[in-house]
Amino acid sequence: MAFGAITFLLAYSSGAAVDINKEEAKDVKGEFIKKIDGIDQNGIFINNLMIALGMFIPVVGIGLGIFSGFSTGLVFNALAETSPYLQNVPPLAILLTPYGIMEVFAYGLAISRSGMLVHHLVRKKPWSEYAIPTIIEIGIIVLILISGAIIEWQMIMQLGDRDITMAKI
Repeated sequence: MAFGAITFLLAYSSGAAVDINKEEAKDVKGEFIKKIDGIDQNGIFINNLMIALGMFIPVVGIGLGIFSGFSTGLVFNALAETSPYLQNVPPLAILLTPYGIMEVFAYGLAISRSGMLVHHLVRKKPWSEYAIPTIIEIGIIVLILISGAIIEWQMIMQLGDRDITMAKI
């Protein structure tokens, strides 16, 4: 699990460290705002669940986890570049929110399971040895992401409409 979480965090940090100019930042921010327009706690949950489930796919899941982490870091980078509220906020601080910790845990678990599934498949182990643990982990991730989406949505509602974009990082 730690391997997966570290992989996600390194990818996120890399995306947050990309040097982008104001125009590129505005483009990334605009695309992000279009994507989240009208989203609620159910949308947050579905979005995060689809990402996490994709991360279970052997080999592909690790790549998806890296891409997801990098993209999330890049969005933070763009928002920080265009918003005075975020310019002095360390990128990893956003992930220290309750829902951020839950998402990193869920993604780390999914990425690590992708690697373990590769190992099981290469070793030609019977699927019965890894099917039950994989299903249990998917259940754990569903519960964590439901809880995380509820917490994230409540925080967004507490911040109010003017701060929705910043809260959705």
